Amino acid sequence: MDGTRRSDIRPGLRISIVLKKDQRSGKLTDGIVKDILTKSPAHPHGIKVRLESGEVGRVKKIFD
Repeated sequence: MDGTRRSDIRPGLRISIVLKKDQRSGKLTDGIVKDILTKSPAHPHGIKVRLESGEVGRVKKIFD
């Protein structure tokens, strides 16, 4: 699961996201999903989410 399908993501899931400011470097930030912000069922760059920490970014990795 690479984070491009909305159906793979739900609140409470542990994931890695890339923040807007880190898109050039590709630095990942780990956290727990609070809200799913992307409304479409899929997005090529990753579904946009808000973490419980308040940070917003696109999902790059989902931990099982």
